Amino acid sequence: MVNRCRWVPTDNKRYCDYHDKEWGKPIGDDQKLFELLCLESYQSGLSWLTVLNKRQAFNRVFHNYDIERVAQFSLSELEEALQNPDIIRHKLKLEATVNNAKQVLKIQDEFGSLSHYFWDYFDGKPLINNVPTYKDVPSSTDLSKQIASDLKKRRFKFLGPTTIYSFLQAAGFVNDHENDCDFK
Repeated sequence: MVNRCRWVPTDNKRYCDYHDKEWGKPIGDDQKLFELLCLESYQSGLSWLTVLNKRQAFNRVFHNYDIERVAQFSLSELEEALQNPDIIRHKLKLEATVNNAKQVLKIQDEFGSLSHYFWDYFDGKPLINNVPTYKDVPSSTDLSKQIASDLKKRRFKFLGPTTIYSFLQAAGFVNDHENDCDFK
């Protein structure tokens, strides 16, 4: 039997696969980081399962989160996306995706990559937290507040401290698997 974090609904294969194969695994690829950053921003006010269920459709709409292509997203493409029932049709979140792609390009110019930007906060190594149970995990930290503040100054949208902390967990910058989880 596999021991997973207790927040994972074990009767849902998609959720289990996400936890087992992706969540908390350190990522260095900018496109993958951008996808997760966007997915986390879509979750605001919704369940993560809703986002996971729409992930493939989001990838189709946003060209697999090709940062340059998303940054050049046209108004007609945005209007088309807003009519697509397979994704979360929240105008401000979809506009934020395009805006944030443009800001990622600026970060890449400044830091060499989006990966370097984030990993610099961690000196290149994941932070492994002591997590007896998921209930002990904060919704945000001083660091997620600092990063969210910096991103806001850089004109990113829909990325507050809680969303950033979820992103840091998902992208493996912070390992918040429960201590008895097989994937710690």
